[in-house]
Amino acid sequence: MADFRETGSLQVRNVSKMFGTFRAVSNISLDIQKGEFLTLLGPSGSGKTTLLMMIAGFLDISEGDIALDGSSIAEVPAEKRNFGMVFQGYALFPHMTVRDNIGYALSVRKRPAAEIKARVDEMLELVQLQEFADRKPGQLSGGQQQRVALARALCFAPPVLLLDEPLGALDKKLRVEVQEQLKDIHRRVGTTFIYVTHDQEEALSMSDRIVIMRDGAIEQVGTPKELYERPINEFTASFLGKSNFIQQNGKTSALRPEKIDLAGPGHPDARTSGTVRSVTYFGSMQRVIVDTADGTEIEVDVDVWRNAKAVKPGDAVDLLWKDDAAVELQQGLAAPNTERFEGVIAQKSGSPRLQ
Repeated sequence: MADFRETGSLQVRNVSKMFGTFRAVSNISLDIQKGEFLTLLGPSGSGKTTLLMMIAGFLDISEGDIALDGSSIAEVPAEKRNFGMVFQGYALFPHMTVRDNIGYALSVRKRPAAEIKARVDEMLELVQLQEFADRKPGQLSGGQQQRVALARALCFAPPVLLLDEPLGALDKKLRVEVQEQLKDIHRRVGTTFIYVTHDQEEALSMSDRIVIMRDGAIEQVGTPKELYERPINEFTASFLGKSNFIQQNGKTSALRPEKIDLAGPGHPDARTSGTVRSVTYFGSMQRVIVDTADGTEIEVDVDVWRNAKAVKPGDAVDLLWKDDAAVELQQGLAAPNTERFEGVIAQKSGSPRLQ
C-alpha cells in the first residue's frame, strides 16, 4: 500500500504541563520525523500519556509550543488537528458493523458513499478483516477489535496516529501477534506513529526510536539498540531491560546479564568470582544469581542450548565479560530506588547489595 500522507513531522518545543502546582510534564523538546514509529516509554506517572494528550489537543499546554510540519497547533482544537487516535479500550460503536465503524470518520466528514466504500475496503484489506466486515464488535476477539480500531483511525488518512497503550487489554500471546501486525501496517502506510506504553518489550520490538521518560522529563532518546547497548544512566539501564551495576575505577558501569559468561574456578580471564545462590529455568535460558566475595549480587542469563554444563546452587564460579560489555554511566544521573524495577539486580555506588 502506498504512503498517502504529505505531512506528519512534529516539533515539541519546551512543553510543560501544570495541574495546579504539580508539574506533570517539564520542559520537553522533541523532534518527531514524518513516518517515524516513536514510542514514549516510562513507568506510571512519568508523563508519557500527558504528553500524548497535549499532542492530541485533549489537554492544553501550560508552557511551550507544539508544531505540525513547522506550523504551531497549540491553539488548534483536537478535532481540527485531524490526528488519528487508538485507545486501549477500542472505543468501537457496538451497534455498528465493522464496516460502518471503520468508515465512521469519513461519514461524519460527508464524504461520497463510493469513496467511503473504496476506502473502507482498502482498510479491511490492510488489517486483514475482509470476511468480518458485516459483524458487530461483540462478535470479534480482542485482537480483531483492536485492528478495527486501528483501521478506523487510519481510514481518513491522518498525518499522525496516536496510540495510547493500545495492546494493554490483550493477553501476552495475542499481544505479540498484534505487535507484528502493527509493525507491518506502519511499514505499509508510512504514517507517523506516536505510541505510549510501559511495556519494554513492545518498545524494543516495534519502535524506530524510543523516548524514555521519568517524572515528567526525558531521560534518554535513541533507537532501541542505542538505548539498550549504551544507556546513559541507571534508570535507562534498568527500565529498558535488566542490568547489573558494577564499580570500575571508582565509576558505575551497567553490565547486561546476557553479556556475562560463567566458568569454573581459576579461569585466567576471570573478572570476579563467587558462589551460585540460585538457578531459575526459563526454557531457552537460565537465570543464575551469583553472590561474589565482596557482597555484590550479580545476575547471569545463560543460554541453555549453547551452555550444556549445568550449574547448581553452591557451585563456585568465575565470571567473565568483555571490556566493552560494561558501559560506563554518567555520574549524577542515577535513578532513585533502582531496585524497585522488576528484574533488576544491582549494586548501587557505595551500597553493598540490593534485594
